[in-house]
Amino acid sequence: MIQPGYRDARPIYEQIKDGIRKMILSNAITENEKLPPVRQLALKLAVNPAVVERAYCGLEEGGYIYAVEQTGEYAVSAAAGCRKQKLLDNFDCVVLELLGLSAAADELATRVHTLANAADTTD
Repeated sequence: MIQPGYRDARPIYEQIKDGIRKMILSNAITENEKLPPVRQLALKLAVNPAVVERAYCGLEEGGYIYAVEQTGEYAVSAAAGCRKQKLLDNFDCVVLELLGLSAAADELATRVHTLANAADTTD
């Protein structure tokens, strides 16, 4: 589970958000699984409920969770098309910026292949 570290330089809400994001991506939290209510998670982590609310908002903006009024927040599938499209859009923006900074296209392609090969070996 998530354990925010007060020695970590990142804000607590970012630590919570990253922890939940990693749990969703690793399928520790499955598709459509209900997340703990804000107050319950805040109590468990000994943080202000506004901190958990901020983390949940960030996760929703990132496409990792969705909210259902009066019932709570739920995890989106790790392979959800919506999230994939957002990441591809971000990827396109980063690549265009790198090309604008004179990065070579073959260098970028090599990096993508290296990352893909590394991901294949960890599966």
